[in-house]
Amino acid sequence: MSCLFCKIAEGSIPSTPVYQDSLCYAFSDIHPQAPVHILIIPREHFASLDDTSAEDRDLLGHLLLTAALIAHDKGLAKGYRVVINSGEDGGQTVDHLHLHLLGGRHMTWPPG
Repeated sequence: MSCLFCKIAEGSIPSTPVYQDSLCYAFSDIHPQAPVHILIIPREHFASLDDTSAEDRDLLGHLLLTAALIAHDKGLAKGYRVVINSGEDGGQTVDHLHLHLLGGRHMTWPPG
């Protein structure tokens, strides 16, 4: 598969790992938008959130719980943001479902 994030998860493209298990892989974003900026990806390929279904609810829940676990491990007690961009207008730049965990600074609203 030619998917960038699939290659990162399998280890053929180097990354800075933060967390991994049989369902997901988390690594530092190479263009961080906050002091803590971690990408959390499912090991299974989904182009975007739109490509998931009700059968994927356990995996989607696992991704969110993983984000909370990493936030705790990174000491983000004052708060953090979890973002899923979907599609071109949503700001998605890599066609593999991924969560952005952002923290370590005050977040503003609306985001953009």
